[in-house]
Amino acid sequence: MSNTDSFIDEVNDEVRRDRLYGYLRRYGWIAVLAIVLIVGAAGFNEYRKAQNEAAAQALGDAMLDALNNDAPGDRAAALAEVRADTPESQAVLALLQAGAFADAGDTEAAVAALEQVQNAADAPLIYRQIATFRALLLQSDTLDIETRRAGFDALAVPGVPFRLLAEEQLALIDVETGDVAAALDRLRPLLDDAEASAGLQRRALQAIVALGGTLAEDDTDAAAEN
Repeated sequence: MSNTDSFIDEVNDEVRRDRLYGYLRRYGWIAVLAIVLIVGAAGFNEYRKAQNEAAAQALGDAMLDALNNDAPGDRAAALAEVRADTPESQAVLALLQAGAFADAGDTEAAVAALEQVQNAADAPLIYRQIATFRALLLQSDTLDIETRRAGFDALAVPGVPFRLLAEEQLALIDVETGDVAAALDRLRPLLDDAEASAGLQRRALQAIVALGGTLAEDDTDAAAEN
């Protein structure tokens, strides 16, 4: 390589270096700002995460302290003093309050707490379904048969966690109305449903026998085991 070529290369390098420094002086603040924003956002997210975890822990501790009261009335009163900020925590708190009111024999207050969850559109669906199921059970002596049947029918569908328990309640309503055949038709499938718990299957077997229904040989063996 000649001296002329080397000189030209050095000049080109200097020109590129000068341009780079010029770009850095002109636009370097953008890169610095981007770094500051990224670091700041990460720090804020960590702070918010820590705040949320602390709030959740404080709420859990408050709920546990309230539930440690022996008397149901005291539990209900203590839970009423707990404050929840999110739809999820508000739903859980209302369900706990409903349980305490029910244990204390205050069905009206229990149902009112459950209705809060049922009517909370922003509460998780599973919590609203729990509230509906429990409210129907608590009002078994006050709601008319058709209202209870409609409520349990809405829960006795695939995908609902309380489907089988709702089917059991519908069978009991059939017995209440004197339709034994319909009750047996609802109870028998529970014996073979893979999602049915041992307790539910045992209750279904006992109800079928009590109603005078017949069992398949496999069901008879299961009944003997239970």
